[in-house]
Amino acid sequence: SSDLLEDLTWLEARQRFDAGALVVVPVGAAAKAHGSHLPLKTDALTARALTQRLLERLPVVGAPVLTLGFYPAFEKFAGSQSLSAETFGAVLDDVLGTFAAQGVTRMAVLNTGVSTEKPIDAATQARPNVLVLHMRLLGQAAEPLIEHPEGGHADERETSVMLALDPRSVRMDRLAPARPFELSAATGDPTRATAFKGERLLAARVDDMVGAIATRSEEHTSELQSPYVI
Repeated sequence: SSDLLEDLTWLEARQRFDAGALVVVPVGAAAKAHGSHLPLKTDALTARALTQRLLERLPVVGAPVLTLGFYPAFEKFAGSQSLSAETFGAVLDDVLGTFAAQGVTRMAVLNTGVSTEKPIDAATQARPNVLVLHMRLLGQAAEPLIEHPEGGHADERETSVMLALDPRSVRMDRLAPARPFELSAATGDPTRATAFKGERLLAARVDDMVGAIATRSEEHTSELQSPYVI
């Protein structure tokens, strides 16, 4: 069955691992500036929600959200936390290595950041059994709903998602087109954000994740069955 790793006992976790369950490692900052209208927890909350929705669709295990990452553009904004690219890559490599040592044969990294993409790609390059899912590339089916597509941070998309997940955390009186990033820690225009758009974005992203995992599973199965693989 589908489960969050933190809710299992170690024996139940071992049972899932021995059965070949895919382990999803979400990456999302617990404290990163998102304009004047979204809370610092935006990425972590999004990563957790996407993981939970994926658990409802597939028999996977969701690891705890990796809440520290490489976010250099945000370091000067109060409260934002960032590791160096090297440290973040080493932490992720240790997390994946520990799971591998415990017998996990299939993993996926769900990344909600942008500056984290390169360190994640580098850390997983030598791990062919790790599927990397960058959120920026997911959910294109919902894009026609977005009225202000420019931006990418604390914009219409992220604000819509937060209105769907935690509406009370959104400072609605502060919704306005972003000032320059260096002054606001935001880009784009969130004023047309709605919870409905957020739900559709989340659903489209989960659909894409399910599709990517299914494709990788088919490749994995064909490799195991191929008489030419030694």
